[in-house]
Amino acid sequence: MSPSARSVALALLSVALLACTACVRVNVHGDPESYRTTMSADASLRIATYNASLYADETDGLRARLEAGDAGARKVAAVLQRVRPDVVLLNEFDYDADGRAADLFQRRYLETPQAGGGEGLRYPYRYFAPVNTGVPSGLDLDGNGTVGGDGRERGNDAWGYGLHPGQYGMLLLSKYPIDTAAARTFRQLRWSAMPGAHRPRDPDSGQWWHPDAVWSQLRLSSKSHWDVPVRTPAGVLHVLASHPTPPVFDGPEDRNGARNADEIRLWTEYLSPGDKPWLCDDRGRCGGLEADARFVILGDLNNDPVDGDGRHEAIVELLEHPRVLRYPTPASEGAAIAAATGADAATEGTGPARRGAPAHATGDFGPRVGPLRLDYVLPSTGFEFVDSGVFWPPPSDPAAAIIDGSDHRLVWVDLRLP
Repeated sequence: MSPSARSVALALLSVALLACTACVRVNVHGDPESYRTTMSADASLRIATYNASLYADETDGLRARLEAGDAGARKVAAVLQRVRPDVVLLNEFDYDADGRAADLFQRRYLETPQAGGGEGLRYPYRYFAPVNTGVPSGLDLDGNGTVGGDGRERGNDAWGYGLHPGQYGMLLLSKYPIDTAAARTFRQLRWSAMPGAHRPRDPDSGQWWHPDAVWSQLRLSSKSHWDVPVRTPAGVLHVLASHPTPPVFDGPEDRNGARNADEIRLWTEYLSPGDKPWLCDDRGRCGGLEADARFVILGDLNNDPVDGDGRHEAIVELLEHPRVLRYPTPASEGAAIAAATGADAATEGTGPARRGAPAHATGDFGPRVGPLRLDYVLPSTGFEFVDSGVFWPPPSDPAAAIIDGSDHRLVWVDLRLP
């Protein structure tokens, strides 16, 4: 190269470097083209969680639902098309190892404009992995004297309640690359490994509910706990995804309430400083999240801070963790109206009383339970809060016609770097 040509090349390179001062280079996994994007000072990321109720009681039943054309799935897709999150966790999306159900939902539902929705929506990146629900444990976990059986008895003795392996799974969808190789899962972590684990006890006899031989093997996560790094324009975002068991469907020993609390506490431990040799993922790597990592906790955590069943101190402790961003609680007009209806029923003695803010509910669970806040998007400090909401329009809004694809509502938060 001649000196003059070299000078021109260097000048052009300098211009390019100056122009890309605000560019973020991201490695792509599974995309044929290189990925580069610029995040302007006022741009934001929209992160969401949605218990989509896309499950079936039979193996491959969700795939059959989606192939047949499913009204609930159309409404779920319509909600996603209206809110258009950049990253969204779907709870209760049945797991299948080859991802056929996820493919169907993407191609036939999300990418196709739905009634009440918006333009087609494409997520180039997804993450799914095995869950504990429906996987036989070979143990008598419900204490009925038998192992396995049919229907609910079989489900009760699975590592997590389910009628077939993968029922009530999780699916993470993203517009940005997912670093699958760096993802951590905690599906096989033993409950007894957690310091101070809330081991269930029979209140009548005072004895442990699970015999030692069972307790020593019992897994903590009813589905799984994931740490999935997503390479967003704002940098790497660790998506901490889970779906703890509901704190009901048990007896006075409160074994599900105890498990729910400790499943939530796992994230508190994961974010807290200190050496944690017990906190080991499914590949044997131990310890919590790096102190400088940005994250967002997503999922149906099945615990309201003040109302309903559950050990509320577990979710309150997570909400108040020093690494979790304080921001206005997502709310909706539809939730407030549903709670007001429930309040009328409570006054008449036919419904539950409420102590929490009515507009903060993320689902309505019938006249006996009413609206509760169960679904959470909890970003880390280091982000600036922009906006948030729960997609729950009032009954007078035509958009209310698409919210009953699930008994939960989508929760979203907009974030940006300060």
